[in-house]
Amino acid sequence: MIQSMTGYGKAVTELSQKKVTVEIKTLNSKNLDLNVRVPSMYREKELEIRSKLSQQLFRGKVDFSIYIESTGSETTSTINQEVVNNYIDQLRSVTEVASESLLEIAMRLPDVLKTNREEFDETEWTEIEKTIDEAIEEVLVYRADEGAVLAHDFTTRIKNIQKLSAEVVDLDIQRLAQVRERIEKAVSDLVQNVDENRFEQELIYYLEKLDITEEKVRLKNHLDYFLQALLSEESNGKKLGFICQEIGREINTTGSKSNFAPMQKVVVQMKDELEKIKEQLLNVL
Repeated sequence: MIQSMTGYGKAVTELSQKKVTVEIKTLNSKNLDLNVRVPSMYREKELEIRSKLSQQLFRGKVDFSIYIESTGSETTSTINQEVVNNYIDQLRSVTEVASESLLEIAMRLPDVLKTNREEFDETEWTEIEKTIDEAIEEVLVYRADEGAVLAHDFTTRIKNIQKLSAEVVDLDIQRLAQVRERIEKAVSDLVQNVDENRFEQELIYYLEKLDITEEKVRLKNHLDYFLQALLSEESNGKKLGFICQEIGREINTTGSKSNFAPMQKVVVQMKDELEKIKEQLLNVL
């Protein structure tokens, strides 16, 4: 079954001193476009994350983020006392302000905090990796649900085109009869005599140029093929797009040959249904 390229997944895990949230958002794109944001302590795993995402999400614009929230008493930042005292001494030499105010000013100045870089913990990463897998699974479920909605819409519109195509078949009988009548009337209005055999030959040639039998057959085949492709186990939006191009070609040729207002009206309706399918196909994986 087809899948949408639109998806969302979120998973959370609680570690000893932190809460880790993994969030994935996907939108439609011609190719795979990855945007990965991870904390510096896990930067060495970025290539591994990208590989995992590309293997399971295939196409689309993918925004991946890992958020870390500290839940313990430990902190990675400490006050640089030497720097703070130095700032206070300098401030005291240029102004007479209470010590509390000097401290408040000094704490806003650069380098008063020292940040201790956390070391990479392989055990923690194992849990985070499971969380990433959970988020990806949510995205896949979301995509499948969206794909089911799209498949239903495509099926409805293809069946609408099939019904309209059946109307074209019925109108074609009237059209050819009207064309023959119009030609015969035009010939009868001529003053000179007309060679009956030559007239029949010219009439047959003209009707063959207007004949849409091949277009009707090919259109039916393309519509059936589209519905079969929808049921494929793998989602292939590009393949469906190619089939749509062929459907559009047959509809356009039918319209250009019709030369019959009622049939042209039906052709316009077919084009409208096909354009709506094309718009939605941009979001199919």
